[in-house]
Amino acid sequence: MAAALEPGWLNVLSDELEKPYMKELKSFLLQEKQKGFVVYPKGADIFNAFNHTPFDKVKVVILGQDPYHGQGQAHGLSFSVQKGIAVPPSLKNMYKELAEEFPDFKTPSHGDLTTWADQGVLLLNATLTVRANEAGSHQKRGWEIFTDHVISQLSAKKTGLVFLLWGKFAQQKESLIDTSKHFVLKAAHPSPFSAYNGFFGSNHFKKTNEILEKEGLEPINWQIDPNP
Repeated sequence: MAAALEPGWLNVLSDELEKPYMKELKSFLLQEKQKGFVVYPKGADIFNAFNHTPFDKVKVVILGQDPYHGQGQAHGLSFSVQKGIAVPPSLKNMYKELAEEFPDFKTPSHGDLTTWADQGVLLLNATLTVRANEAGSHQKRGWEIFTDHVISQLSAKKTGLVFLLWGKFAQQKESLIDTSKHFVLKAAHPSPFSAYNGFFGSNHFKKTNEILEKEGLEPINWQIDPNP
């Protein structure tokens, strides 16, 4: 699968992109479009997480499961939606937690997390595409193999990363991470169905910055431009 990837990522992932399962995945995506299905995000945005967060710049990883499947939502960053689109419930809860952790945090009116990605927060979904209005429709087509490899490569080739694993699905990925040289913070998923089971009060955003500072790295400015 040919991909316009940031050079650092391309260096790490070029062999993986040429494996048979990735070629099958590319064929599947072409078939979806030939059958008339709308696929999100648009092709140019599928690898947005990698292109906004170069391999050499990754400091934090926030794992999601699937892209949003509504019109105009997904743009290749986990938990993030494009400006002009209603902020999803899970992200609203992330903003609530941020406001608790940082009293001067101003809740944005939009859900575009690109500024986090540009600071070294890899916003990675396990599955990178989805059929419009059909949640989970592109699971088990090969994306999970690819993104598991991404996590494994981050673990092997870097040190001192902070992995935020929210919910059971994300926490299953801990087995791919060398916890002797990386930091793993686990909590409930920020979804309204589970946020009160340990996501609220987790202090993960503040803890992440404390770890980064201890590692001699610039902390993340979690404040997003509050205006659309």
